[in-house]
Amino acid sequence: MPVVSSRSWWLWMVILLTAYCSGASWAVFRAEWRLADELPMAWESRDVVVTGVVRGLPRQLDKASRFEFEVADASAPVPGRIQLTWYPPRNGSAELPDLRPGQRWQLTVRLKRPHGFMNPFGFDYEAWLLERGIRATGYVRDGVPHPRLDEETPGLMNRVHRVRDSVRRRFADVLGESPYRGVLTALAVGDQRAIPDAQWEVFRRTGTNHLMAISGLHVSLVARFAAGVVGWSWRCVPRLMLRLPSRKAAACGGLMFAGGYALLAGLGLPTQRALIMLSIVAAAILSGRDARPSRVLALALFCVLVADPWAVSSPGFWLSFGAVAVILFVVSGRIAPTTGWRAAVRVQLAITLAMVPALLVLFNAFSLLAPFANALAIPVVSFVVAPLSLLAIVLPVPAVLELAHWAAGGLMAYLEMLSAQTFALRVQPAQPALLVGCGVAAAAWLLLPRGTPARHVALLAFLPLLLWQPARPGMGEFDVVVLDVGQGLAIHVQTRSHDLLYDTGPPYGPAVDAGQRVLLPYFVSSGVRGLDTMVISHGDADHVGGAETVVAAMPVRLLMTNPGETHVVLSEKAEETLACRAGQTWKWDGVRFEVLHPRADLPAYRKANDNSCVIRIAGEGGSVLLTGDIESPAERALLAWAGAADPAGRAGGTGGAFGARGGGEAADAVEGVAVVDRTTRLASDVVVVPHHGSLTSSTPAFVNAVSPQHAIHVVGNLNRFRHPHPEVWARWAQAGARNWRTDGQGAIRVRVRGDGVDLVSERVRRTRYWHGR
Repeated sequence: MPVVSSRSWWLWMVILLTAYCSGASWAVFRAEWRLADELPMAWESRDVVVTGVVRGLPRQLDKASRFEFEVADASAPVPGRIQLTWYPPRNGSAELPDLRPGQRWQLTVRLKRPHGFMNPFGFDYEAWLLERGIRATGYVRDGVPHPRLDEETPGLMNRVHRVRDSVRRRFADVLGESPYRGVLTALAVGDQRAIPDAQWEVFRRTGTNHLMAISGLHVSLVARFAAGVVGWSWRCVPRLMLRLPSRKAAACGGLMFAGGYALLAGLGLPTQRALIMLSIVAAAILSGRDARPSRVLALALFCVLVADPWAVSSPGFWLSFGAVAVILFVVSGRIAPTTGWRAAVRVQLAITLAMVPALLVLFNAFSLLAPFANALAIPVVSFVVAPLSLLAIVLPVPAVLELAHWAAGGLMAYLEMLSAQTFALRVQPAQPALLVGCGVAAAAWLLLPRGTPARHVALLAFLPLLLWQPARPGMGEFDVVVLDVGQGLAIHVQTRSHDLLYDTGPPYGPAVDAGQRVLLPYFVSSGVRGLDTMVISHGDADHVGGAETVVAAMPVRLLMTNPGETHVVLSEKAEETLACRAGQTWKWDGVRFEVLHPRADLPAYRKANDNSCVIRIAGEGGSVLLTGDIESPAERALLAWAGAADPAGRAGGTGGAFGARGGGEAADAVEGVAVVDRTTRLASDVVVVPHHGSLTSSTPAFVNAVSPQHAIHVVGNLNRFRHPHPEVWARWAQAGARNWRTDGQGAIRVRVRGDGVDLVSERVRRTRYWHGR
């Protein structure tokens, strides 16, 4: 056994330390460079005149257009690349202009710094913007002239994007409203946004969504096909063979065609990574070196990270490099390698198994039917649908597109059949790092060659990944998560064995709402598979916007709504419905829930806000007050009914005359409603401030009666109502409360335990250097 000298050991340590410091320094330099291109806070939400060029393919929303804009000149310090949304005029006097790549415009816009929702396990929109170099977002002002200065601007990428746009428009003209037009467009020019959400869900449930993104698979197939054609043609001309070996000529030809395809796809980040990897392989062939595949992969990884340090924040980075590493691990170094269809099956099964830990970390789900779906989808997409889509670009014959659409339709029928199976997708809550590490080690052990001792025993290491559930509060304890949904409200309350959702956030558009974008991903990651109770405080859109999405995706046992309001769709989905009335109470796992408002003996208020369902939750260590959008009239009624602050101290704990089903044990739903003693107090440790901190709420008497330690303001970033009002903010602070706000701190988690109340914000728990910059 060779002995490593102490000098060699120190040399390797110095090399590794130097490499680490160099990489960290490069990443810091690139980060500071990009973050320096920022919008000053003083220029947020102010009119700015910018002149520049439309970059990339504009995205058509329901009634608006969204596009990237390269700024050449501006009336204020504006970043070089911004993302804009152009809405139609409010008076309907004109239509939106026909935006095309390369057009040069002078626009009056209002911008804001990068900002996104920050929720537990949620998508980091600010990181996504940073990776793409977008340093501000905003909208084009209505009622202001916006002259188009040039129809076409010189430049390679501008020409490329115009070609892509013309291809997309021709596909739309030929196929019209054909259901799979978006699939063909995505495969031809990389416009994945053309694929409807329903089809993305089919791809997700069958593990085939990687086929719809132009990345390593598609680029490498084009390169391999082109290399084969160039190599065969080269061998047919002896003179060319004497000048350059056919293998090297094939490498050059394959790389050139792959580069052309990457340009046609918009040269997005996944295609850039694939092109870098192919360039490394081609360089190895041209140099005459028979490089090991592992070294080629490592060098490609190095080049990708040098070119794009933020690539590590993209799921595609981990999945693409991970899949290539698995393929090399399975097919390399074997004495008798498997060939033909057996090799393809082996590789597909290996990738499916090895990617399970990564998919659970990145998406909290993996498809159980992925091997069966990919067995057909990969050859059909790679050798039929994608080639026909590319052929339709250079051969503008409608029959080619129609044939491609027919093939795509046949494949989709098969995938939809698989997707309809209830067991198609395995969904798991967010996994601890230790279990993920065990899963990766188990996958590597299982992929070792036949004959490895106890290889199949490694399957047992996957069981914790599939069975693990996150910890829940104990008896008499509860968690309250005030989610960051923008200008709206959504609160999750969890006890040892029950879950309650108070309001569901706002809609973000005709087809997108807080339920789809925030609540369902949060519930999946948290291990919540159903709701015992959903409370709709009142019918305003910013409180009920995501309700239909939630009830369609998970079971809801009881729906509590504002008296006098009917929610037909929600009522049909829920097992039981009940109107909120003051005096209702129930107990779950030693935690007491009490409805304080609205009162049954008073007529309904004129404003819907004042009819909001107000709930107080009390455990052994503290209490939380959920107030909806009540304003001063409802606050006065609450003070008259519930009384002033408790003279004996804070009204916490689980005692009192609260009628609970099952002798205080977990109740299945709110039944056996009891009317409680009216000496119940409003005093609470934590309050969700009424009406987002509006000046119409939080009267001094109400603030003093609640007298909380913490006041949470649920507001949207730069909201048009300017919530929370500075006077309301100061009023809660003067009452001794620490103020929190979701727009600046993200979701707020309230943990009520036997020893008291603890709060933590998501932006503090998950601090990143790009947040707020």
